[in-house]
Amino acid sequence: MKKYIVIILTFAAVSVSAQKIAYVDVAYILKNLPQYETANEQLTMISKRWQKEVETLTQEARILTTNYQTEQIFLSDEMRQKREEEIVAKETEALELKRKYFGQDGELFKKRESLIKPIQDDIYAAIQEIANEKKYDIVKDRSSEPSLLYMSNKLDISDQVLQKLGAK
Repeated sequence: MKKYIVIILTFAAVSVSAQKIAYVDVAYILKNLPQYETANEQLTMISKRWQKEVETLTQEARILTTNYQTEQIFLSDEMRQKREEEIVAKETEALELKRKYFGQDGELFKKRESLIKPIQDDIYAAIQEIANEKKYDIVKDRSSEPSLLYMSNKLDISDQVLQKLGAK
């Protein structure tokens, strides 16, 4: 039984050592791609514009609330009810707009996906092309490997990916 375990472990060690591994730093690659910077700037501008719209509605709701609190004692029951409904409607409108723009499947998410995903696809295609050319069995993302303590620079193909993408 021990003999079989030793044989299996030896076979596993030999097969692992025969694999050719490379690393890329996707964060580094993105940072050095002008089209990624342009996409990020567009997202920032859009996000600021939408945030301003949401803040405007929120501010309008605050003003309605402040005015209501000031004038409440002078209003009839019917007028109070109407003002309260206006406040709730304005707050709801602000929340809905915020959800529409910044929610889980909101406009910002969709815009980010439409701008960034093609860049990511190009990166992964370049990585795959280099891996096929150089016969790498495994290519890992160095920027997402928290347990990676050391890596030889000769295993890093990030600059090759950038060249393939036409950057630098």
